[in-house]
Amino acid sequence: MKMLRKIRLTFAVLFFACVTLLFLDFTGSIHAWLEWTAKLQFLPALLALNVGVILGLVILTLLVGRVYCSIICPLGVMQDVVSWLSGRRRKKKYRFSYSPAKNVLRYTVLGAFILALVAGIGSFVALLAPYSSYGRIVSNLFAPLYQWGNNLLAYLAERVDSYAFYETSVWLRSLPTFLIAALTFIIITTLAWRNGRTYCNTICPIGTVLGFLSRFSLWRIQIDESKCKDCGLCARKCKAACIDFKHHTVDHSRCVTCMDCLDTCRHGAISFSQAFPHKEELKKETTNTSTQGNKETSRRSFLTATALLATTAALKAQEKKVDGGLAVIEDKKIPKRATPLVPPGALSARNFARHCTACQLCVSVCPNEVLRPSTDLMKLMQPEMSYERGYCRPECTKCSEVCPAGAILPITTADKSATQIGHAVWVRQNCIPLTDGVECGNCARHCPAGAILMVPSDPDDINSLKIPVVNEERCIGCGACENLCPARPFSAIYVEGHTDHRII
Repeated sequence: MKMLRKIRLTFAVLFFACVTLLFLDFTGSIHAWLEWTAKLQFLPALLALNVGVILGLVILTLLVGRVYCSIICPLGVMQDVVSWLSGRRRKKKYRFSYSPAKNVLRYTVLGAFILALVAGIGSFVALLAPYSSYGRIVSNLFAPLYQWGNNLLAYLAERVDSYAFYETSVWLRSLPTFLIAALTFIIITTLAWRNGRTYCNTICPIGTVLGFLSRFSLWRIQIDESKCKDCGLCARKCKAACIDFKHHTVDHSRCVTCMDCLDTCRHGAISFSQAFPHKEELKKETTNTSTQGNKETSRRSFLTATALLATTAALKAQEKKVDGGLAVIEDKKIPKRATPLVPPGALSARNFARHCTACQLCVSVCPNEVLRPSTDLMKLMQPEMSYERGYCRPECTKCSEVCPAGAILPITTADKSATQIGHAVWVRQNCIPLTDGVECGNCARHCPAGAILMVPSDPDDINSLKIPVVNEERCIGCGACENLCPARPFSAIYVEGHTDHRII
């Protein structure tokens, strides 16, 4: 039995390392091997209508309980790491205690989460989604440290004529997102440091759904009353606070199957074994964790939540069907777009907003620094496109390859070149030939779609300075013209987004 804990820890470390590397890697090479770990996350799989993954996770939970929370979910594993470090720091192996389940809070949060999901309030969904929360923590807090370390190695390697490393830019993509990521990290770390799995068993909506299913798991942690000496070591070791040693019961809705109790029990009273509970046993367990009235309320809440989730999934399916000098160069400012830009493969702004969980994996993998978190309250932290640091190159499809939630569907380079996400708009008063009286034409030279033509500014004088004219039918909205326009602080040409993407 003790070997089970070692197996669980091995898989947890592997999954945790793989998911973390997805968000840290800026080369794009790791994603080809490890992107499947993101697609195994519960909420992204649900939004992407990945039936195979959802059924697999449900069956896994019904068989062995909430192992998803202790192996696959990176936020859950992070809490285990923090809790372990806290135990080492305090030099206390046994520091937890049993507490009754807070079912009213759990199901209230779950209900609010589902209502926000159905209503399309992506910012609230993103705040509670565990995988997305961890992604933002890594992208905003850990990735800059990782990149600074890489840049130091690149500097040292260059001194010895080695180019094993190359320097990458480190920049704050969004101050609100950074602050939210920092606050999330502080709250979850504090809770885990003091009380272990408090967040998982009181706030996390995914944990609540899987917790309900795990009540009926075939294999579970069980206590043999005949062997139990009521020493309480198992309860003081349980970071989920779900073992009531006085009544020899385990709250399986909160147990994450971490197996720590198996190693702790010195009398062999605890086992991970097959269970066929009788009605009397179920009634006893329920009585010790909550009142009968709370139980009925929880069941009704879950059934309502399940119905809402099914409705949401149906809506998602329907949406997919219908839907050189030394002078200091001034930084560019973001133009005010009437319609925000979303990546090719998103189908439409509405489809993107309703599917995106703001995990920001696409932001991490974007090699052109085009994607950044939105500061719009209704789409807070969800990625949007802007071209101050680069443009969306037609040959790059990385964001569509890694998105686990179906917000950006997989596309080919040919599909991308034929997808119009927006169109360029010329701003006459900013154009250098008219403001400075010099030739330019940067926008036309670098347009990959050939959608910009330079024409004389004076129709009656063929030799007059040339200005751009945009063919909106050919423009795909890649932003090369906006990014490479030398005008400062605002480009003389910028891309206006399309609510629904078009195929040209």
